Amino acid sequence: MNEKYIDFTELSSYKLSYDLSNFVWDIVLSWDYFTRDTIGKQLVRSCDSISANIAEGYGRYTKKDKIHFYRYSFASLNETKSWLKKSNHRKLISSNTYNNLLDIVSKLPKEINTLIKYTENKLKY
Repeated sequence: MNEKYIDFTELSSYKLSYDLSNFVWDIVLSWDYFTRDTIGKQLVRSCDSISANIAEGYGRYTKKDKIHFYRYSFASLNETKSWLKKSNHRKLISSNTYNNLLDIVSKLPKEINTLIKYTENKLKY
């Protein structure tokens, strides 16, 4: 029995969401105090929560528990979309940056759903 178990950091959904959160972090750092304290904190937290919940779910024992956290990740993704839309509307990020972020964000639902389906179909418990 020579099965290879992958680390959560190798999951494409984790990699993509991790990179997104670091990209957003760099953007928010350049904002003034008021903007960072209001929208910035919320945006960073929701973004960080996407990859954090994937990591936490991956570390859970049961299939049901894993999927529960993957769904939290999905909810954080939707929250992130909302904060990005507000950031764009309030001209805190350029349209070009907003579109680049949306490009990354648009790939995550499929990635997270693939992780959920794999967990449902391949794990016993």
